[in-house]
Amino acid sequence: MQEESIANQIRLQVYLSHAGVASRRASESLIQQGRVSVNGSIITELGQKVSLQDTVTLDGKPVHIEQNLQYIVLNKPPMFICSSFDTENRPLAKDLLPKEIQERLYSVGRLDYRSSGLIFFTNDGDFAANLSHPRNQIEKEYIVESTGIIDDKIIDSFSRGIEIDNIFYKSEKITRIGRKILDIVLIEGKNREIRRVFSYFHLHPKSLKRVRIGPVLLDRLPEGKTRELTNYEKETLCKKWSKNDNSN
Repeated sequence: MQEESIANQIRLQVYLSHAGVASRRASESLIQQGRVSVNGSIITELGQKVSLQDTVTLDGKPVHIEQNLQYIVLNKPPMFICSSFDTENRPLAKDLLPKEIQERLYSVGRLDYRSSGLIFFTNDGDFAANLSHPRNQIEKEYIVESTGIIDDKIIDSFSRGIEIDNIFYKSEKITRIGRKILDIVLIEGKNREIRRVFSYFHLHPKSLKRVRIGPVLLDRLPEGKTRELTNYEKETLCKKWSKNDNSN
């Protein structure tokens, strides 16, 4: 998949994602910030195309297409941030990855600072883009414990869909586990979606843990530890979006 996509010229943000710098969307931001250059020229506008023969740098340091693709599952503890750096010097989730991994990896999907659980790290741009795209309908499952008793109206509203500050939020499925605990399944997973819905009803998650992404389960992976994505898990995910591509 990757060799085919880089055979000819590709967009600069795609090149950066294949180089393990960041996701395509985050790479677009890096370009617009003026941090990326091609053959010595700083690029700030999207649309630039590059090939393997071009010299691409980020903050003055050369970046190259990764040939060894990595797919890592991390059980992120709370109070770790899923970014390549942080201006507030908070702990970075990427620093929990095995030290023997030499490739640049970046996190795929949202899992905010206070949340914990399952998140992927990879340097495969196609895999990251497909995993994040709403059209592929990849389920993300969360166990959420509230600071207070959760009223049924929250479950009903989130299940049917609710608009908050002009943004529409809707869960795929909600199961009550206890008076203060819900099992919530999302498809798209907008930024801080569960927290925003809870806050709207004057509640706050005491803990928010992602326990599943598609067929991949957090299971008994200890907090702060990693494992490789299995071939079965990767193939199952790839079949999901390959089916969607063929149907378009």
